[in-house]
Amino acid sequence: MTTGRPPLPPFTAETAALKVRAAEDAWNTRDPEKVALAYTPDSVWRNRDEFLTGRDEIRAFLRRKWEKEHDYALRKNLWAFTEDRIAVRFTYEWRDGDGQWWRSHGNELWEFAPDGLMRRREASINDLRISEADRTIIGPRAN
Repeated sequence: MTTGRPPLPPFTAETAALKVRAAEDAWNTRDPEKVALAYTPDSVWRNRDEFLTGRDEIRAFLRRKWEKEHDYALRKNLWAFTEDRIAVRFTYEWRDGDGQWWRSHGNELWEFAPDGLMRRREASINDLRISEADRTIIGPRAN
């Protein structure tokens, strides 16, 4: 059984930034099991053109994502927040199965349950083809 995931709402600038960094760190593990535990069991997602509901669909989506996106490295930045919502801008880089590098830019809107688990995630993402020499994100962020 999953318990809460601090920091909990209502958010301050400091706790919202901590929540964003925790999400970045988790996603950079590329571990669908670990990442899925940050979401409510009935969490609702929109990711690009996919609509998902619940942890099982989230896990399956993340497995597919990281089977395709090799050497994935992500940076998230707090954009805005309210009591139980956070807006994030992000960039990540990855390599496809043919060796082509990509930089993906996007925005996410998050809504949290009182226990700090995310109950809604909406992501809009655009991909840009880049050369390996143009990479700027390599591995997890240094502390």
